[in-house]
Amino acid sequence: MNSPARIAVLASGRGSNLQCLLDGIGSGQLDARIVGVFSDKPGAAALDKVAPELRWASAPKDFDNREAFDQALADAVAACNPDWIICAGYMRILGTGFVERFNGRLINIHPSLLPLHKGLHTHARAIEAGDAEHGASVHFVVPELDAGAVLAQARVPVLPSDTPETLANRVLTVEHPLLLASVALLVTGRITEQDGEILCDGQSLLRPLRLDSAGVLVG
Repeated sequence: MNSPARIAVLASGRGSNLQCLLDGIGSGQLDARIVGVFSDKPGAAALDKVAPELRWASAPKDFDNREAFDQALADAVAACNPDWIICAGYMRILGTGFVERFNGRLINIHPSLLPLHKGLHTHARAIEAGDAEHGASVHFVVPELDAGAVLAQARVPVLPSDTPETLANRVLTVEHPLLLASVALLVTGRITEQDGEILCDGQSLLRPLRLDSAGVLVG
């Protein structure tokens, strides 16, 4: 019998996506265990969701340069021997060295329908662009910001009355089930990435999987 997948989580804030993974593990939806939570914000609420021995946090300003912080973070992540590293609300751009060290095992959830609206302030930008739909994407991380292969997406409508806050709240309702369903596929080996191409059950994924109303990823 296979051991549960080992997952490391990077988070900068309250940890709602981390809680989603913890809930999925607790309910049996996700055959995994959280082996470390890492943050660039020592006061991040996400850290409080796991036992003290699973926490690592340090402020980048305490290091001589960006590369030194990334090296310390990467060494700490590697020490817990994760199968997967999930960026779940991690707001700092990861350097090339970090990304390449964990190539093919590093996943991010981004609040937009990539390739639209890479980077920050995605909800405001979707409204300003007049988008009819918005949503969230789960993708493999590459050195270029939010440019890795997308494995799954969830969509929500953009309403005429929306503000960035109301739209963000609507996206959050699909973001959590999207992340849980995506990680569940990853840990079983059904989803892999090869040279920038997503494979699902060994077949090339021509477009991202989508989250249906039951919280299931479909082609």
